[in-house]
Amino acid sequence: MRAIVFNEVNKPLEISEMSKPTLGTDEVLVNIKAAAMNHRDVWITQGMYPGLKPGTTLGSCGAGLVGDREVIINPNVNWGANPDYPDHSKYTILGMPRNGTFSDWIAVHPDRLLDKPEHLSMEEAAALPLGGLTAYRALFTKGGLTAKKKVLISGIGGGVALQAFQFAVAIGAEVFVTSGSDEKIQKAIGLGAKGGANYKTEKWYKSFISEFGMVDLVIDSAGGKGYNDLLRVCNPRARIVNYGGTRGNCVINPQLLFWKELEIYGSTMGNDQEFQDMVELVNKHKIIPVVDAVYKLDNCNAAFTKMHEGKQFGKIVFSLQ
Repeated sequence: MRAIVFNEVNKPLEISEMSKPTLGTDEVLVNIKAAAMNHRDVWITQGMYPGLKPGTTLGSCGAGLVGDREVIINPNVNWGANPDYPDHSKYTILGMPRNGTFSDWIAVHPDRLLDKPEHLSMEEAAALPLGGLTAYRALFTKGGLTAKKKVLISGIGGGVALQAFQFAVAIGAEVFVTSGSDEKIQKAIGLGAKGGANYKTEKWYKSFISEFGMVDLVIDSAGGKGYNDLLRVCNPRARIVNYGGTRGNCVINPQLLFWKELEIYGSTMGNDQEFQDMVELVNKHKIIPVVDAVYKLDNCNAAFTKMHEGKQFGKIVFSLQ
């Protein structure tokens, strides 16, 4: 079978020919038809991820067949008994250190599988698991989002941000976005955003508040020096949920924090119940993840380059059909 295997940091990827996986206890073979990229895959190839294991097949998100059954794969492995926090002594994610989805076949336990939403293609379904799970936990478990509340999602265009955006629109929230690209903001407005702001504009928060008012929830993956601007657009008692820090460390103005009695939450991935609830939400509202581009496996380096450069609007997917 074909597989994209990580062997060495900062080296071009190659397609390897491998044997089908050997089944462990109670495992089943999934014939992967589509698999989606995450920033995690790029960080692994750059050596920016802990516990690197050369010889590992990359990829956390996939959709395929077990016999005639169409399935999507929950990328969590051994979350643990506490739904609030993973057991980091055992918890891992498919694609490192355990072999992932960028291959024709993968061996997983049946409890990692859910039926593929019927309204989604294999490529659309493959775009859902890791990003959708991360977005669901950040929005609902940590953020407490409900209909009619106002939410600001930063960095629109990335996979998690877009899925959080789509979930929030689907339940009837008022959704706003930020981006460093006016084009991406306009695309989001076309998909249902009430408005947006370019965070590269000096003191963008002033015009945002003047035009749209303040928000009840912020979903952020960036951090960095502009973090205080997000706090400035928050209503009293608003929540800020962070699931990443791509712009680096931030210095928080404590006056902004305590004067409004804001609440800051950290969030990453999600437990198995949240995965099931996320898929049910997608089924209920017939949500279709935004797919930016579909590549064949043998064009994997072009796909990795595009994600590294941040040019995508939506998920980058490999088709193995």
